[in-house]
Amino acid sequence: MAEVPLDMSRIWVEFTDPADAGQRFRCDLTWLTSSWVCIFGAGCQGIYADRPDDGCCTLGAHFTEKDDYRRVRAVAAELGEDEWQFHDVGTAGGGLRKESWTELEDGVRKTKVVDGACIFLNRPGFPAGAGCTLHQHAVVKGLPPTSLKPEVCWQLPIRRTYRTVERPDATSYLEVSIGEYDRRGWGPGGHDLDWYCSGNPEAHVGREPVYRSNKAELVELMGEPGYQQLVLRCETHLRAVTAARGIGNRRLLPLLVHPATLAAQDAAKAEAEGRAAAERPARLEKPLAHKPAADTKPARS
Repeated sequence: MAEVPLDMSRIWVEFTDPADAGQRFRCDLTWLTSSWVCIFGAGCQGIYADRPDDGCCTLGAHFTEKDDYRRVRAVAAELGEDEWQFHDVGTAGGGLRKESWTELEDGVRKTKVVDGACIFLNRPGFPAGAGCTLHQHAVVKGLPPTSLKPEVCWQLPIRRTYRTVERPDATSYLEVSIGEYDRRGWGPGGHDLDWYCSGNPEAHVGREPVYRSNKAELVELMGEPGYQQLVLRCETHLRAVTAARGIGNRRLLPLLVHPATLAAQDAAKAEAEGRAAAERPARLEKPLAHKPAADTKPARS
């Protein structure tokens, strides 16, 4: 399916952070109530056509700060050869030396690219399974992936940005935006990606909206009090969507529902209707053998 336009209509909501009166959240309800879900290993085509099994892990992950690097390093030190395909590369020279598992790109440290993708990406055929070994390690340990993976990895495709807003009365506040990490979030190179999930209907097949399915990530990004305020606004928005559907006002839906979610729902409905039509047995129309007798009363004598 084709991706939806980047400059589509969106509905944003703003509210003060309950935990910090000096900042306000600005949240994209269109994205957060969409049906996007990660489909890695279940239809994801990868950001580059010649590496469909990599998902979005081809380029490696940049660390946001020193604590991000230290956390991932501590997890990598726990990984064994049975769960990390490139364990021998990451520990080359003895121990987990910085040069063995990370590299610099434009002066910024990131995970090393080995054989065309991130050093932590186990490839198809590896006994422990394909996918991020850090993510798999978190699942085995019963921990949220947000606690072990690089920040950019567990946030994607949710994007948090900051800006200082100056008011006319010479006061200011910090605006924290929570929205969709679309192609533009990758910088100029984002337009060159061969496939990308956030705006593609193929990935808008989740059973729960993003604000529920990605609760752990959003709580980490906003804090529990902020997240609860977001839930209230998302559920109010979804009630408006239900009302629009109920009155059959389809013209309102593109203003309320993420276009990729809408396209995915339309495709699923069309497929279901086609399947039902194919399975429906042909009705046999048999001509009546005779006319039923008229209902007449007996004549009086």
